[in-house]
Amino acid sequence: MIAYVFPGQGAQYAGMGRELARDFPEARQVFERADEILGMPLSALCWEGPEERLRETEITQPAILATSIAALAVLQGRGHRCDVAAGLSLGEYSALVATRALALEQALPLVRQRGLFMQQAAQGRRTAMAAILGLGAEAVIRVCAEAGSKGVVEPSNFNSPGQVVIAGDEVAVQEGMVLAKAAGAKRAVLLPVSAPFHTSLMSPAAERLAPLVERLPLRPPEVPVVSNVTAQVMQSPDEIRRRLIAQVSSPVRWEQSIRAMRDMGVQTFIEIGPGSALSGLIRKTVPGARVLRVEDRRTLQEMLGQLGAQAEVHGPA
Repeated sequence: MIAYVFPGQGAQYAGMGRELARDFPEARQVFERADEILGMPLSALCWEGPEERLRETEITQPAILATSIAALAVLQGRGHRCDVAAGLSLGEYSALVATRALALEQALPLVRQRGLFMQQAAQGRRTAMAAILGLGAEAVIRVCAEAGSKGVVEPSNFNSPGQVVIAGDEVAVQEGMVLAKAAGAKRAVLLPVSAPFHTSLMSPAAERLAPLVERLPLRPPEVPVVSNVTAQVMQSPDEIRRRLIAQVSSPVRWEQSIRAMRDMGVQTFIEIGPGSALSGLIRKTVPGARVLRVEDRRTLQEMLGQLGAQAEVHGPA
């Protein structure tokens, strides 16, 4: 079985998707559609930056979604399909577009609003996120409970064994970093992000997003999509809506989602979109899995070669 997995915020960089759009008409058409849907030159921001603009959450989220779907279009144009899909945080929207549960025309404006709401939810509050490396999930949960005397601090991402992200008020996160190292963590690293994503501090964003998601036209996915919130398959449109709303202020259970797909029989994971962060997390979680990715011509060719595909990678040399 093959799983398609899609990256979330943090994968962005100036130049993403540019080579795909240059070399493959399918990818170029996705970017053209994205520009038209949003009424702005999203493709130019993806390809040229500036980095400061690209890092703005309301731009980052549609930019990563468009780049991921452009890469998917190239892959599907060569006859490839998956048996299950998932995405980290924002990547869940890419997974829903990939499985035809959600149309790109609805997804792009929605994730732009999602990014804006998440950014505004933390304005005026000193917050932080930090990766805790080399400490088990239960120990990190205990650390957050103890550091909570300084303010809000919660686990926000269970990424892989020994990698948990915490987030919340800056002083509480810093206390959590100190306590985590005292508890045996190998490292505690502040992350360059602008808001405490996937914590209770994002509840105002979830409340603002809810009416937009509730009106969202959805269909049952053509293949199973695993939810970040539950690490279980989402089946009905109503269930998908509930999970998308809950996801904003709930921790991302990525390690558990990867294990769930492995237990379903997935042996090959293909990361689709900018960056390679998910590939590393998957290798740590399921060491025996085959992990491939599609981000540009080179990675597409490597993926096809690894799968023994006969299709050529067409496009200008």
